Amino acid sequence: MLSIRSSYLGELEIAVLEHLWSAGAMEAKGVHQGIGIQRGISLNTIQSTLERLYRKKLLSREKVRHAYVYAPTVQREELMAQWVGQVVHVLSKGKDHDLLSAFVDFAARVDEHNLDRLEQLIAERRKQQPEDSS
Repeated sequence: MLSIRSSYLGELEIAVLEHLWSAGAMEAKGVHQGIGIQRGISLNTIQSTLERLYRKKLLSREKVRHAYVYAPTVQREELMAQWVGQVVHVLSKGKDHDLLSAFVDFAARVDEHNLDRLEQLIAERRKQQPEDSS
């Protein structure tokens, strides 16, 4: 599991991941064309960002001819779950009820339909679990 510190991402790192999640694996030049040019940043900046994400183990890379092709090693939902899990672990200190209450309050504040979505997600999760695990 990634640590909170090692998985902290800057705005450009998130943009690069978003681009690779939506467009698929590609070389630095492709990422630069996709998000770098419109931001007015150099190819070197994109290459450095890809290298940081690779060292953080959020990207894999394969050398094809003379350039690396980068691909995400995690999907967006998986990364979000890791971050939430890390924050919960650090902040909850075993107080599950406080955590759940704060989460439900947050969900309701963001969108009034979130509580319905939570009920649906909980029902779907319960259907996926084997009967003997409850």
